Amino acid sequence: MALAAVIFDFDGVVIDSHEAHERSWFALAAELGKELTRETFVATFGQRNESILPFLGWAEEGDRERIQQLGDRKEGLYREILRAEGIEPLPGVVGLLEDLAAEGIPCAIGTSTPRANVECVLEITGLGGFFKDIAASEDVTRGKPDPEVFLKAAAKLGAEPASCVVIEDALVGIRAAKAAGMKSLAVTTTHPAESLEPEKPDRIEESLVTVDAGYLRGLW
Repeated sequence: MALAAVIFDFDGVVIDSHEAHERSWFALAAELGKELTRETFVATFGQRNESILPFLGWAEEGDRERIQQLGDRKEGLYREILRAEGIEPLPGVVGLLEDLAAEGIPCAIGTSTPRANVECVLEITGLGGFFKDIAASEDVTRGKPDPEVFLKAAAKLGAEPASCVVIEDALVGIRAAKAAGMKSLAVTTTHPAESLEPEKPDRIEESLVTVDAGYLRGLW
């Protein structure tokens, strides 16, 4: 099997948005007069708002209107922070994207993040031209660890799942990649290597600095 496409998770892989997300969740908690601990934030990071908000008890499960309202407000706060302060790609991201482009290997984003957030960051960073397509939260009904988002991303690229590599930082994302039948490269942006190892990604790296197209081909 040869490498045909690369699917990038977004938060924690392309950018380190952890702080901006944390600040926006705590800002929403303050607006609502709700309690939120950092431990709870870390435990839910990378999940869809549809699962986070009921878990927090801020909206009833199945109350789509309330979940949408609160989710939209939280994401709006997040984009306000990014537009005010800017954000840079994580180390190695630009180099890897340039190498994949030179090799003619298409890339997509597969993320639990709303499309507006992705587009906002791609505009700020100037990375939009490297990605052929985006599979975002609006494109799926089931969040990670369900493989739906990665399968949608592969389909958008016209690639067979078995010929794709997923780059992830979250435990649920590695599970989703495996469930999709894809190779997985984990980066330790959000979780230490010892937390990622039980999920059995194909490789674990501290960053993408040492990763290029040849490295990814070597996963087979």
